[in-house]
Amino acid sequence: MASHPQSIKPDLGSLRIGDAHRKAGAGAGKRFVIIVLVILPLAAIAAAAYALRSQKPVVQVMTAAKAEAGGRQSLLNASGYVTPRRRATIAAKITGRVTGVFFDEGTHVRQGQLLATLDDSDVKRALESAKADRDSSQAAIADFQVQLKNAKIQLGRAEQLQKAGVQTQENLDNASMAADSLTAKIALAKQQVAGADARISEAQQAVDNTVIRAPFDGIVVSKDAQVGEMVSPISAGGGFTRTGIATIVDMNSNEIEVDVNESYIARVLPNQPVTATLDAYPDWQIPCKVRTVIPTADRQKATVKVRISFLKLDPKILPDMGVKVAFLSEEQPKAKGPEPMTYVPKSAVRSEGGTTFVYLVHDGKVEHRAIKLGVDRGTDVAIMAGVMPGDSLVVTGPATLHDGDKVEIKQ
Repeated sequence: MASHPQSIKPDLGSLRIGDAHRKAGAGAGKRFVIIVLVILPLAAIAAAAYALRSQKPVVQVMTAAKAEAGGRQSLLNASGYVTPRRRATIAAKITGRVTGVFFDEGTHVRQGQLLATLDDSDVKRALESAKADRDSSQAAIADFQVQLKNAKIQLGRAEQLQKAGVQTQENLDNASMAADSLTAKIALAKQQVAGADARISEAQQAVDNTVIRAPFDGIVVSKDAQVGEMVSPISAGGGFTRTGIATIVDMNSNEIEVDVNESYIARVLPNQPVTATLDAYPDWQIPCKVRTVIPTADRQKATVKVRISFLKLDPKILPDMGVKVAFLSEEQPKAKGPEPMTYVPKSAVRSEGGTTFVYLVHDGKVEHRAIKLGVDRGTDVAIMAGVMPGDSLVVTGPATLHDGDKVEIKQ
């Protein structure tokens, strides 16, 4: 017999890792983890620092304008908004479902013009019922009048028979009572007709309330309801019921409303000339005048509200536009002595180490410029030297600006 080769048994012990190799590998792994944990935070900090350094500070700038010599000088500057004196949110007097809307935003409307209609099916039924009651009472009056005519004939006949001694007093009394009863029924029916007329007027008013009309000439600036929605003069329905149909503004009543610091309100007088500049049209100076100073102050803001009228309205002047105003002094002759170069907002002026300076912006960089201040006129201050008309000044920006920093101009 041929001998079988001897079976080979695997030696699993040869696959074991020695303790020396195991300890060396574990030490290397721990060192790698420690290195990663140290490097990652440092890299994150470096990246954040680089990002902060590369991020430009955002500033708001304004252009210095030339100060006019002589003439009217600006006593005070303020900012506010264009506000119409006549603005109305049109609402229904009753709760109902909108069945028609006959306007859109921007629509010019006339006083009494139809704006919307509500469902009038229920109130019309009530009107028809009141008219039917009145017609029924009027028909009853006609019937009673015919009966009264016959009762009067019977009464006259009874009186003649009574005088002739042919008929008893009882028959005469019955005939008289019948005539008086019909007269009373006619008076009652007439009162019922009057009551029905009152109910008809009430029902007609309810029908009229389903028609919403413009209260004055103006422009629709807001469309607040659509066909199919419920409207109500009071808030109801958990937010599913509208309380208004439209908002109408009388553009001829546009004026300016500004808040003036109470420390400077003494400089504001009725009919004082004012120059207004809309934020939307910065190169357009609009002549105005003070209409009234509201005789109360806001204790929270320490301001007094002033209303200013436009001397001439323009279609470009829209409600809620931002506007800056300058309250002007009386005409003055050209003053002797040095004239200010320009007027700038106080927010543009900075102080450090006893020196006063501003930051100018050139080619995306800020430049430190020392200045000489002049007279204070409220929110602005005169610059006697250091700034020329046409220079771009930083009005608002971070306190950490330095000469030569690159900046991003806020639009």
